[in-house]
Amino acid sequence: MQTDFLVVGSGIAGLSLALHLATKGNVLVVTKKNRSDTATRLAQGGIACVLGKDDSFVLHEYDTMVAGDGLSHEDVVRTIVRQGPERIRELEGLGVRFTRGPDGFYELGKEGGHSRRRIVHSGDFTGLEIQRVLVEQALAHPNIEILEDFVVVDLLTSCKIECKQDSAPSEAAKDPCSQDRCLGAYVLDASTGRIHAILADVTFLATGGAGKVYLYTSNPDVATGDGIAIAYRAGVRIANLEFVQFHPTLLYHRKAKNFLISEALRGEGARLIDWEGRPFMEKYDSVNKELAGRDVVARAIDSELKRSGKECVYLDISHRSRDFIIRRFPNIYETCLKFDIDITKEPIPVVPAAHYMCGGVVTNSWGETDLMGLFAVGETACTGFHGANRLASNSLLEGMVMAHRAAKRAVEVWDKLKDLPPVKVPPWDSGGAVDMEEAVLISHNWDVIRRLMWNYVGIVRSSKRLQLAAQRIKPILEEINQHYWDYIITRDFLELRNLAMTAQLIIQSAASRKESRGGHYNLDFPFKDDWNWRRDTVLRRS
Repeated sequence: MQTDFLVVGSGIAGLSLALHLATKGNVLVVTKKNRSDTATRLAQGGIACVLGKDDSFVLHEYDTMVAGDGLSHEDVVRTIVRQGPERIRELEGLGVRFTRGPDGFYELGKEGGHSRRRIVHSGDFTGLEIQRVLVEQALAHPNIEILEDFVVVDLLTSCKIECKQDSAPSEAAKDPCSQDRCLGAYVLDASTGRIHAILADVTFLATGGAGKVYLYTSNPDVATGDGIAIAYRAGVRIANLEFVQFHPTLLYHRKAKNFLISEALRGEGARLIDWEGRPFMEKYDSVNKELAGRDVVARAIDSELKRSGKECVYLDISHRSRDFIIRRFPNIYETCLKFDIDITKEPIPVVPAAHYMCGGVVTNSWGETDLMGLFAVGETACTGFHGANRLASNSLLEGMVMAHRAAKRAVEVWDKLKDLPPVKVPPWDSGGAVDMEEAVLISHNWDVIRRLMWNYVGIVRSSKRLQLAAQRIKPILEEINQHYWDYIITRDFLELRNLAMTAQLIIQSAASRKESRGGHYNLDFPFKDDWNWRRDTVLRRS
């Protein structure tokens, strides 16, 4: 297979990219399950954007920097925030319907960490609405092809191919940092078991986050850190993986799976209470209370649960009128009602859960990685926008702005790369690999990793826990590496391989940072150390 542009992932970043690129060339989008099985679809709150009369870019930039706790890159923050309004108009032009009030203006919501109302939303179905429109537009475009159930195994790089073909590697192969470039990827067709070499002049990783590394997460099942692991194996820099954002309020119910209770409820006055109905956030942030940053609120709930031994706390918005609650939060109202929870009359049981990766594949402000011809966008990437902790509803903003910028730069790169002589890529060779007959080899390690990460590398960490986590992940990685050579590759195995590598990188990043900042809190280093640690944590495969 061959294409001008290969996009891995079909969320807001991936499909926005595809639509921009399709005006210039052919785009192949590969997604490892259904094209709408994305974190974008699950986003409830909305998009942070300066549109209110009492708001300004400077205020949004300031709120983002405060949330980022000293690590947000100011130039990137300014760039992304100031392009927000244009991207909102672009989405509306495609057909996205944002909620407006009787006066015709946007009905702007407010969430934790924001000093103004600036959340543009479609009720509490914002992500679903955006995903619907982008999928419709992509399917209708003649230059875009979407392949479902296609899972990337690894990137194809010129150095790797040359080393395989030449027993005496050339000088270019010996110095991959300066000469290596991405040629596409080996991709598994999960429906047939065949692995294809997909060649592309420019490749984009838009695979989302890594929430499934943890036992409890708001993320979809596809969020296994694929882009991070794939890029790391190709020698690309990874940064700030210790900053895992835990969303404070996931619905706590034995029959509910990964259902998020939007921060927008707290923006509309919902209060966090304990098992006896007592508000507790004033103990942890007497000024902002429920509207404190996500890291503060998640740690507060974690502290309450550990102190009490209870399994959940509660979020109560029942003091607002029934009509307002149902109109503003129809999805949350209907979903909770399915579990016999009427949020207009009673509080919602909630617990924190892994939600967002503030770090990822290092890129510049145009989405370019270290590897020529490879871009990363969305939650997969680390642009420096979020710093140590993401401001609520800034994720969709970053995804669509960076998709626009990456597409623009990628066309320039494509013009330089498309006329280079073709590289002959060998077909995938399975060697003597055989079918894995015991699925427990995958399911056991999957469960061990997620429990290990939740218990040892969770909301509150310690140096001892991180040391033990590093020791215990090592033999699992060795076993997975052996399985890679012994058994025929499947989608489940590839997800486990990426999950384990991402987990190891999170542990390594967390252990190296000797302070507490943003989403990283270490009991042995409880204070922020700007003198020594106001810098990104960068990892690169040797």
